[in-house]
Amino acid sequence: MPRSLIIAAIAPVCLGALITLPASAEGPSPAPEQETAMRATEFTSIDGKPLDLTSLGAKAILVVNTASKCGYTPQYEGLQALYESKKKDGLIIVGVPSNDFGGQEPGTEAEVKTFCQINYGVTFPLTKKYAVTGADEHPFYLNAVDKLGDGAQPKWNFHKVLVSGGGAPLKAYPSATKPSDPDLLADIDAALGG
Repeated sequence: MPRSLIIAAIAPVCLGALITLPASAEGPSPAPEQETAMRATEFTSIDGKPLDLTSLGAKAILVVNTASKCGYTPQYEGLQALYESKKKDGLIIVGVPSNDFGGQEPGTEAEVKTFCQINYGVTFPLTKKYAVTGADEHPFYLNAVDKLGDGAQPKWNFHKVLVSGGGAPLKAYPSATKPSDPDLLADIDAALGG
């Protein structure tokens, strides 16, 4: 059989295979910023279980990067008091232990959990330890900075980000902002719809 006939016979089969290949069931890959936003609410709890901010059933969430050996560590007490006073209204506080600043969270997740419970009676959710700045920072913080600007980037422990129950960043607060700060409380009440 002449070579041109072989090519003519094979070409439709090859082209047909290319034309009928199924499109990816998942569709096109999301852009990097979309992927970051999609993963921004996904954490792992301090006990190793999935913890998605959007599945907490909250009206508002205060995400706080925490550390056990920091000058701001006593804020745990105020955070627990805030949680107890507002959880019935729909506020959830989520602590994100991080060793990024001054190596002030050096312990294991079990040690962090024990420290928080024994010293401050913490009952609000804690995540496993995460980077909150730098090359490995959790997508939550990348998304918060994207939406709120540089003020949403933690500069030290106990930085706070208020988000909606759906995970949308609303406002950020520096570490020195106490859980009893009137402006923070007003913003929480507004986010709770009160």
